[in-house]
Amino acid sequence: MSDRGLATSLFLALKLERPLFLEGEAGVGKTEIAKVISTILDTDLIRLQCYEGLDVSQAVYEWNYTRQMMQIRLAESRDERLEEQDLFGPDFLLRRPLLQAIDESQEKAPVLLIDEVDRSDEEFEAFLLELLSDFQVSVPEIGTFTAKHRPVVVVTSNRTREVHDALKRRCLYFWIDYPDFEKELEIVRAKMPEASEQLSRQVTGFVQEIRELELYKKPGVAETIDWIRALVALDREALDESVVEDTLGVLLKYRDDVDHVRGAQTEKILSRVRASG
Repeated sequence: MSDRGLATSLFLALKLERPLFLEGEAGVGKTEIAKVISTILDTDLIRLQCYEGLDVSQAVYEWNYTRQMMQIRLAESRDERLEEQDLFGPDFLLRRPLLQAIDESQEKAPVLLIDEVDRSDEEFEAFLLELLSDFQVSVPEIGTFTAKHRPVVVVTSNRTREVHDALKRRCLYFWIDYPDFEKELEIVRAKMPEASEQLSRQVTGFVQEIRELELYKKPGVAETIDWIRALVALDREALDESVVEDTLGVLLKYRDDVDHVRGAQTEKILSRVRASG
C-alpha cells in the first residue's frame, strides 16, 4: 500500500509541477527516490546538501573573486579602466545548485534534490519559500533568472527538527517508513544479486528484528545493503553468532547500540531468524 501511495505522490508531483516533500528516518531511501526519478526521466540530478549555516553563497550563487582580481590586475597592467559591469557579469558568476536548477541553458527540466532541509537554518527555509513559489532568482548586478523548464523538486527531511508549515504547504507530502520484510528483501536482492538467497533472507530478517529494539539509531536500508555487502566480501553464505558480532559496526553506528545487540540478544534474534526460514 505504501508503494502505491508513493507512486501516486510522485505522479501528482510531476503532473501538478509541485515539489515533493519526503520525510522519514535516515536511511529509508528518500535520496534514492530522487536519483531514480532523474534516471527514469533521463535528466540531470542537481543536489543541494543542506547543513547548519548554509546561505545564499553556497546554495544559489557567488562571485568568482579570484577571476575578478585577475581581471583587475590585467586591466592595471594595460592601464585600462574597468567599470562595475565589467567585473559583475555572467562570466564571473559561480552558479550553485539552486541557480543551476533554473538556468535557462537547461534543455529539459532537471531533478532538484534539496536534501535534509531540516539541517538548515530557518532563514534559509524562508529563502526557499520564494524560490519554490516563483522558481526565479534575482542577481542585482545582472537581473532575474527564471526557469525555462520548472525543475522537478524533491525535498527531504530526517525530522531532526520540525520544518515550517509554510514550506510544507508548497509541497506534496509523503512519509517514508522502514520497509517490511518482503520489500526490503526485494531491495537487497536487487542491490546485491551476488549474495546467496539464504544470506539475503537472514540479513533482512535480522535487521527487521533489531529495528524492534530500543536503539539510539535504528539501521536504515542503506545500512542493510552495507552489511550484506560486507558479509559477501567475507565470503559468507549465512549468518552465525561470530560473524554478526564481528560486523555489527557496519550495521550499527553507536557503541551503546552495538553493546545492546551483542551476546545473548544476537543469539535470540538469530534463533528467530533461522526458525522463520
